[in-house]
Amino acid sequence: MEKLLFGSVHINMNKLQKELQGKTVLITGASSGIGERLAYLLADTESHLILVARRGEKLSALKEQIEKRAAQVSIFCADLRNEEEMRSFLSFLHTFPQGLDVVVSNAGISIRRSIFESLDRLHDFKRTMAINYFAPVELLLSVIPMLKKNKGQIINISTINMWMIPLPFWSAYQASKSAFDTWFRSVAPELNASGITTTTIYLPLVRTPMILPTASYRDTPAMSPDHASKIIAKTMYTKRRIYTPWWLVFGQWGSVLFRCVWERMAPAAVIRKKGDNR
Repeated sequence: MEKLLFGSVHINMNKLQKELQGKTVLITGASSGIGERLAYLLADTESHLILVARRGEKLSALKEQIEKRAAQVSIFCADLRNEEEMRSFLSFLHTFPQGLDVVVSNAGISIRRSIFESLDRLHDFKRTMAINYFAPVELLLSVIPMLKKNKGQIINISTINMWMIPLPFWSAYQASKSAFDTWFRSVAPELNASGITTTTIYLPLVRTPMILPTASYRDTPAMSPDHASKIIAKTMYTKRRIYTPWWLVFGQWGSVLFRCVWERMAPAAVIRKKGDNR
């Protein structure tokens, strides 16, 4: 089933190595899941990887392993929701005279919870907006001049939910991802005109630690982080603007059908049922 849904991705390592030789690539959310696998995938390129995440011990282990290969690695431990840590990180980025060539905006969080369980949890909405919207906006506002100088690329790791009818229980997550998706699509023409390539990768469910708290996802077909990382890496030399799964149009119709059935059939008791948390 997974092979049918996601197919295969062929990476031309010669093209990838040629594209990234001597370049600097920033990956946010690099300590696990997609970010971690992408870092390992790029380890054989003669690039400079800047890895940022909250877990310093994981970043240190990544650096140690990757630098046994071809890439150079710089790490920075930071929670990008924290204003002081974000400022420190941005100052760190501006210490590199060569600037940045590629930014992979991958860090994010997800929450699944009924609105009836969220009435006293405004902080859920604030924290999802903080990392899924405000953090990447603040980061890009700071580094766009570097990317413009280097004719660089911004890769936004998004979700196929942006193409579908919003689903119950996911209001905090979907609103925050939609906010950045809209912002990024709005600024893309200006960035493109200045020489910056913009890429948005709309991924389906990916089997990362972020989905573990949702019991219903345990047996659901999901893309592997390795597969997702190959899709991302390939866009670094193809400069593809948008990636979506081949079956997205069917998913869009399915989301409409699900929403209609939900609104007609779901009893109030189900609506009030506590959702899984992340």
